[in-house]
Amino acid sequence: VILDRTPFYVESGGQVSDTGRLEAAGASVATVTGMSRLVPGGPRVHRVQTQAPLSTGAAVTTVVDATVRDATRRNHTATHLLHAALRQTLGTHVRQAGSLVAPDRLRFDFSHFSAVTPDERQVIERVVNEQIFRNTPVVTDVKNTDEAIKAGAMALFGEKYGDKVRVVQIEGFSTELCGGTHVRATGDIGPFVITEESGVAAGVRRIEALT
Repeated sequence: VILDRTPFYVESGGQVSDTGRLEAAGASVATVTGMSRLVPGGPRVHRVQTQAPLSTGAAVTTVVDATVRDATRRNHTATHLLHAALRQTLGTHVRQAGSLVAPDRLRFDFSHFSAVTPDERQVIERVVNEQIFRNTPVVTDVKNTDEAIKAGAMALFGEKYGDKVRVVQIEGFSTELCGGTHVRATGDIGPFVITEESGVAAGVRRIEALT
């Protein structure tokens, strides 16, 4: 199903798609199981399981699954805290090399030359949790790309950005270019725990974590 406008997030930047439902006359007509784009920059397509017939031109109300969205937001903001904590603990050579942001977990790949030691892992976990306890507001803003990068916003290597970008900032700790969904303040994340650290390629490590 394609709608003229939609609040559903389509999988991008490692964050999974929203799920939810479409309603008509107060009743559910379709379950939204995921999102996709037919072509880059094209309209967002809702993958659905229908409970009632749908026709071109029909008016529907979109309902995003708030529980899934909130869990995903917690994990996405946690990846930003983790990225900054890794750079603070291991060194500024650390760069994001990939990620998965799902409602039930997060995965973060980063450039680093050796395994993360148990002591380093403990420090990283503590730094992230300290930021969560501070309950710092998470501020999003749309800025000129060059100005945002010159001001110190972290950009993903190899990622193509337009003239304008969305900047997600946790004051005094993290500033990244990101189009994903985030919590309103770091305290919304709750406890953060690293569950696994491993190597995935030469010079690339992976951390898996829960919030």
